[in-house]
Amino acid sequence: MEFFEDIVAGQKSRFGSRRVTREEVIEFASRYDPQPFHIDDEAAAATHFKRLCASGWHTCALTMAMFVEEMKARGHQGLGSPGVDELRWLKPVYPGDVLSCELEVLDTRRSRSRPERGIVRHRLTTYNQNGEAVMHFTANGMVAVRGD
Repeated sequence: MEFFEDIVAGQKSRFGSRRVTREEVIEFASRYDPQPFHIDDEAAAATHFKRLCASGWHTCALTMAMFVEEMKARGHQGLGSPGVDELRWLKPVYPGDVLSCELEVLDTRRSRSRPERGIVRHRLTTYNQNGEAVMHFTANGMVAVRGD
């Protein structure tokens, strides 16, 4: 089990591997971000993307799925998040890309109002198969402290 006390600033970890498929790009975008360059090959070809690309929100969802899998594997006692402070889509994600993640712990602090929780500020970066960063966000996660 991993608790707040086990997490230190500067800690980095790499994890995940998700192949992005054309079908899921179109399915996700059709439901949640139906812009032409996410759902139509011909329309996408006429844009600066030059071809069908994933919605940034789809990239976020894929990243979150990999992050949750990693937390489960570590026995991480996560308690949710009060939010994301910064989100940047750096490069398009295309069908066929294979995504992976890097988590860097920026700082940690014990919650003043909820002493049974710690706050971990982290940066999560998503990379494609070429090692290029395609997205990153900075967020605060709430983590259970080890019981006394």
